[in-house]
Amino acid sequence: MRLPNGQNAEIPQAKLTEYLLSPTHRDGRHKAEFFTRFGFSIAAWQDLAATLLQHALDHEVTKEEDAPFGKRYVIEDIIQAPDGRTPMLRAV
Repeated sequence: MRLPNGQNAEIPQAKLTEYLLSPTHRDGRHKAEFFTRFGFSIAAWQDLAATLLQHALDHEVTKEEDAPFGKRYVIEDIIQAPDGRTPMLRAV
């Protein structure tokens, strides 16, 4: 199954710059280490946004869970990183 309404998915800039790419965020700093290791950066946050949205459109949902605010979908597959490598990513 593909992500329901995946074509309508959006990722707010703040989620990327203040969480996923932030080296100082309590919970996000480890994710930032991962993403920056593969060439993503706060300065070019749009690259990560585009990569994550494409990831959601290109790959199958591997797990669907009930969560307090609705459904949670997990997509696991490779992404194309700016440095040319293709790391495995688990996106929720």
